[in-house]
Amino acid sequence: MKHLTGLIVGAMMAAQAAIAAPMGDDGLHKPTWLRDTFKDMSEDLVEANAEGKRMLVIWEQRGCIYCRKMHEEVFPDPEIDALIRENYFVVQMNLFGDVEVTDFDGTTLSEKDMARRWGVVFTPTMMFMPEDGEGVENGGEAAVVSMPGAFGRGTTRALLTWVLEKGYEGEEHFQKYVARVLQ
Repeated sequence: MKHLTGLIVGAMMAAQAAIAAPMGDDGLHKPTWLRDTFKDMSEDLVEANAEGKRMLVIWEQRGCIYCRKMHEEVFPDPEIDALIRENYFVVQMNLFGDVEVTDFDGTTLSEKDMARRWGVVFTPTMMFMPEDGEGVENGGEAAVVSMPGAFGRGTTRALLTWVLEKGYEGEEHFQKYVARVLQ
């Protein structure tokens, strides 16, 4: 019986991994909801707003076990996938990448240097940008929510929903929101 259970669990894990987004040449997962942009934050925010979506910048790196967890176990969840597709404009950044990024104030740096400027030190880190880019200079300082780390489905779903509901403007801390909605 233990052998059969092990086979079933192994098959389920293999099936879940097959759902994960394919890897790009940079070693990062490339889900179909990811936007391929010129990484000009002001232009990306305008485009996100034109589509009625929130801009989300997700920082990842090659070989990141936590990024893999998110792409294999969390993002493929049908409810989370739908939340992202329908409501978010997602731009991926490589913590150690050399692709040029233009910050809101026009400063142009490589991804790795922009990560330093924005204070990103861990992957994955999800940074939710404000809806209005007026007066925004530094994306790291402008982010309405910055969430470093890999989380389970419930917490991730709650985070995506909390941002859409603009919970960050209210009195209820995210931790309290999570405790309430995951009861």
